[in-house]
Amino acid sequence: MKLTRRTVLALTVAATLIPAASYAADSIKIGYQLPLTGNTAQYGQNFKDAAEIALTKFNASGTLPVPVEIIYEDSRSDAKEGVTIARKFVDDDEIVGVLGDFTSTVSMAAAQVYKRAGMVQLSQTASHPDFAKISKWQFRNITTQNQEGAVNAKWMMEKGITKVAVIAEQTDWGQSVVKGFAVPFEELGGEVIYTEFFNRGLADFRSIITKLEEKKPDAVYTGFFYEDGAQFLKQMAQLNADIPVFSTSAAYNDKLIELAGDATDGLFLTATFLPNRADAHVQEFVSEWSKTHDLAPGQFPAQAYDAVNIMLAAVVKAYPDITRDSLRDAVAATKDFPGVTGNTSFDENGEPLKELTKATVKDGAFVEVK
Repeated sequence: MKLTRRTVLALTVAATLIPAASYAADSIKIGYQLPLTGNTAQYGQNFKDAAEIALTKFNASGTLPVPVEIIYEDSRSDAKEGVTIARKFVDDDEIVGVLGDFTSTVSMAAAQVYKRAGMVQLSQTASHPDFAKISKWQFRNITTQNQEGAVNAKWMMEKGITKVAVIAEQTDWGQSVVKGFAVPFEELGGEVIYTEFFNRGLADFRSIITKLEEKKPDAVYTGFFYEDGAQFLKQMAQLNADIPVFSTSAAYNDKLIELAGDATDGLFLTATFLPNRADAHVQEFVSEWSKTHDLAPGQFPAQAYDAVNIMLAAVVKAYPDITRDSLRDAVAATKDFPGVTGNTSFDENGEPLKELTKATVKDGAFVEVK
């Protein structure tokens, strides 16, 4: 074929009219930004492991005539790195949607890029109340701290707890923990008599525990992940501090019990996932996870597993005319998705509609509180 100047111009114009990732491609690409190095790498690696379980099962099913690929990028839980990755993903025309990040801070920083570019972003763990408010492109399948705080506030009041101290890590997420609990608790007639923030990775909680004992609360509500939670609970036991401890789903991890031992008994917390549930799809996930891990999956890898499967289900809905817009609309249309963390639907603001489970630690294991 002889290429004239007119022919070249026509081909160029035609190319610009093809939607991003319109599928005559060899695969469908999804980005996943998550921490694979740094002090939160253990979470990111668990997300990746859970994602691979979901992706392997999906591609083996032959649901689509082309495979789905996940492109992983290490954010190191750093907001600047998260923004850099977001720019890289939106500049890649083959990537139609994104999963992640881990922390609310990084997720919200990257969200500004996805908002401007028009790329759907589904986070498995960004629970800051403002995340999904950023734009129509943000979704999450984890409950917010406003939701968890309200459930815990009602739970405490039902147990006759009216005076509470609150401690949380000094991050955007930690501040949302405090506000998400304090507002509904006080609306129910309770009183927050003491609030303290600490830096993540704090080795010595004894001065905070001493202050807690001086304030004499009926209970303490905590915003921490399992590493800090283990330190806090061990030191509470060492100081014989007899104060009931409540926490968020962020503390739910078998590593907490492994690190703190008997000091975890009696801990109360909310969660969306328990690995001992009898549901067939829960046990299938737990079985696959156990092939490469010594401990049962915690809530966060379960959240990642569901997030990936929600995104894959949206890909199927949008196929074969997948664009960033059509995938976003397919994610938004998610209704009663049967995940291992419960059924998930999204409201008009990208917030998840799902129920929380009340749990406690008894005899070295998380058990549901009926």
